[in-house]
Amino acid sequence: MDLSDHDQVTLGLIADTHGTLDGNLLPQLAEMDVIVHAGDLLDPAELGRLTPLTGHVVAVRGNNDTAEQWPAGTEALLENLPDQARIILPGGVLVVEHGHRVNPARTRHERLRRRHPEARAIVYGHTHRRVIDTQAEPWVLNPGAAGRLRAYGGIGFLKLTATATIWHVEAVILSGKRSH
Repeated sequence: MDLSDHDQVTLGLIADTHGTLDGNLLPQLAEMDVIVHAGDLLDPAELGRLTPLTGHVVAVRGNNDTAEQWPAGTEALLENLPDQARIILPGGVLVVEHGHRVNPARTRHERLRRRHPEARAIVYGHTHRRVIDTQAEPWVLNPGAAGRLRAYGGIGFLKLTATATIWHVEAVILSGKRSH
């Protein structure tokens, strides 16, 4: 997906809904231009509940996105989920993957940065723990869980605003907002 010709793009970054996407997030997510799901959907119907302004929803496959865990009859949808996605935004590239294949966990950010040096930011899920690591480039972002299963730090998402010169990340948590 190439959105580099836009002056500004606002993305809602979510992950690890596990079929329990919290409906209280939907009004805020509907205000985003694009919604990015970093894996572990478990129910493709959740993608249909996401209605960003442009209609663009990007999702990647997580370790729990398997034929055994998805509803019967959705195998074709599951097979179309990529392991990684690239979105070209104003000011750089956003890479998305679930992160479960990048181990050990203690070196995950370093390994993701080496794997995607062309990115301005990398989004991953898997841990259910919200992380905004902007200490080095590319940034490494984990939106935490947008579902009700193991939502460490609260159910929420990350809001990424991208322009040609400035990228800004904000954590949006159901109990309130905090900026980074």
